[in-house]
Amino acid sequence: MNRNYVEIESVEALGPLLAKGAILRHYAFQSVDFEVVANEATEVTYTDCIFFGCKIPEKMRPRIDANCYIFPLLPRPYNMFVPKLYSAEQLYAGYDPAHEDSIKDCFDSKVYAHYLAKGKSASDIGETLSRSLHDHSISDALHDMLSEYDERDVVAVMGGHSLLRADAVYTDVARLSKRLTERGRLMVSGGGPGAMEATHLGAWFAGRDEEELLQAVTILKAAPRFEDKGWLALAFEVMARYPRCEKYRSIGIPTWFYGHEPATPFASHIAKYFDNSIREDGLLAIAKGGVVYSPGSAGTMQEIFQDAAQNHYKTFGFASPMVFLGKDYWSRQMPVYPLLESLHTAGRYKNLILTLTDSVDEAIEALESEW
Repeated sequence: MNRNYVEIESVEALGPLLAKGAILRHYAFQSVDFEVVANEATEVTYTDCIFFGCKIPEKMRPRIDANCYIFPLLPRPYNMFVPKLYSAEQLYAGYDPAHEDSIKDCFDSKVYAHYLAKGKSASDIGETLSRSLHDHSISDALHDMLSEYDERDVVAVMGGHSLLRADAVYTDVARLSKRLTERGRLMVSGGGPGAMEATHLGAWFAGRDEEELLQAVTILKAAPRFEDKGWLALAFEVMARYPRCEKYRSIGIPTWFYGHEPATPFASHIAKYFDNSIREDGLLAIAKGGVVYSPGSAGTMQEIFQDAAQNHYKTFGFASPMVFLGKDYWSRQMPVYPLLESLHTAGRYKNLILTLTDSVDEAIEALESEW
């Protein structure tokens, strides 16, 4: 009979298991420092366990039998076995908002520099293995967090990184995300700038008065593009001035493949991947509560038709809403909506739940209606 490994990801979680003479069977230890509890750890026996990137004292090794597997760390600027999703504090460790150039010294930038040096499509098998193990750990941590939510409460916002902080749609996305978060939805996005940032800004302000959100947008407008000086520093200024209510969370899912785009620090949890294909497919796969499409270009178009295919085939057992925010944009500038509507009417696409609107209220209604 198959059974899942019990995951242990900290010394605190390990402690209660270390009763003298105990036999630990079918556990997966991830980035656990056994040296902290070396004496206790040598008093138990380990069988059919997996050790991912753990620090294991030599005197403990005889207690690990041949049915166990040990995956050591390779020397990399990143942890191959990330036990939890990243936070902005972890990604931007070493960055000082008062000194813009310090961005190059932060953890995120160091990993990106290593990624470029090894090549986006690395030929070094050690590097490709390290990236794959890292991304596997991120997926594991991501699904641990998602398990705390009903699958239909996970809503994604898709849209371009080029959306300016000064654009009206930016504020609309933030307002929509704030209200959905307050209604119990978990908001997710690609975790970068533009519409993605607006998603997490809104979730950050859940539980606060909307006027405070608008004040924050006014502050951020001073650096409207992510290439502008002060873009990241202003985000940290807003975060310091308006602390997040801990009960409200959001997940950004960026990638080092597009590492030139900074990850938004407004996401409370960040699932950053090396492999962009895993990240993009996974983002749409988890958004079973629906997807809101704000203006975007080629990347957003790809996501629209990928989402439409998932809904057509009911890949996950049901179809979910596709909400297009911006009537003029989606019907005239980028006329995807009329095409989808026509194909749906003709039966070429089935199971599409389509909404085209300029209204935040209507967008929320479409996501919350019976479907």
